[in-house]
Amino acid sequence: MTFERPIVAEILEAIERRLPLLQVMVGPRQVGKTTAAGQVEKRLGWPSVVASADAALPHPPEWIETQWRLARAKAASGRVRVLLVLDELQKVPGWSEVIKRLWDEELASGGRVRPLLLGSSALLVQRGLTESLAGRFFLHRCVHWSWPESREAFGWTLDQWIYFGGYPGAAVLVGDEAVWKRYVSDSLIETVLARDVLQMQSITKPTLLRHLFALAALFPAQMFSYNKMLGQLTDAGNTVTLANYLRLLETAFLASGLELFSKGQVRKRGSSPKLVLWNNALVSATSLRNFELAFADGSWWGRLVENAVGAHLLNGLQGPSWSVTYWRDGPAEVDFVVSHGPDDWAVEVKSGRGNKLSGLAAFRLRYPKAKAWLVGATGIKLEEFFSQPAAEWFQ
Repeated sequence: MTFERPIVAEILEAIERRLPLLQVMVGPRQVGKTTAAGQVEKRLGWPSVVASADAALPHPPEWIETQWRLARAKAASGRVRVLLVLDELQKVPGWSEVIKRLWDEELASGGRVRPLLLGSSALLVQRGLTESLAGRFFLHRCVHWSWPESREAFGWTLDQWIYFGGYPGAAVLVGDEAVWKRYVSDSLIETVLARDVLQMQSITKPTLLRHLFALAALFPAQMFSYNKMLGQLTDAGNTVTLANYLRLLETAFLASGLELFSKGQVRKRGSSPKLVLWNNALVSATSLRNFELAFADGSWWGRLVENAVGAHLLNGLQGPSWSVTYWRDGPAEVDFVVSHGPDDWAVEVKSGRGNKLSGLAAFRLRYPKAKAWLVGATGIKLEEFFSQPAAEWFQ
């Protein structure tokens, strides 16, 4: 692929800084992390060692040390800096302790190895970073493709992006939707569920995990109480199990259960979550509707638009200073509430298919200092909203 995502320039700038840090790129599968690393390698022009831990059986910790020593050997022979790219590193047991030791040795000896670590599990990567590598790394988030990227790389319209979601590997298959759906379901969804989520921790009910994801894909951008989930899912166990599994789906960048907004109070984890998929391809690939039927169904297309807005917020507003929730009080609802420091924004999505404003008015009455955005139809045009990074709307 010749298209270069902005994260490539971001990583290049970070690697070439005088203060050396571990560069870590985390993000979903199949969004181009490995491709971006290859473009970084090409742009740098340094000798390199590239290896992946994405295997059926986990590599031992010695695998990391072997790759690092190969990079050191290249650096010593040419007296040059060497780029070391380690992909899916979170799958190596005890990876963070090994990386810490080798990186500290590198800095102490004035070594020339510059690591770029890639991972597709936010939970495992960030756990290792915070536990062992505090102060030694710089985190880059490689998120799902935006509409401007998909427009430039694939020539898509906004409606195509809302439906197909923007996985680069699947873009060439959109001309045959049956093949595209099979690819996304088998090569993306099943791979993440079977090889990523199940490796995060012991999953006692893997079938339930799959059914929970299928439920989220069936009801995108909708509130769904845990008790209602218990009625929909077989062998569901209890609400604690469902909440834990939903958080696992979030750490794999598949689906989130947004919590209910409550200013100045601890949010109740037992509140009904609002299900949002991180990429609309995950919805469309598991749906019986094709593009034409989805667009013709006003209610369903409105859900896709709302989910796309939620996904845009989740992908663009990551980090501890941001919070994306929703609000509801009786019949009054606000689609999304974005919080950043002391500021709150109510985001109402207007798909032009009969949405009401009553929820927004009630929210502003309850929280008069909150700001508001209308997205779509009578507000910010969808083309404009999706063309800007999410954070720019909430400065």
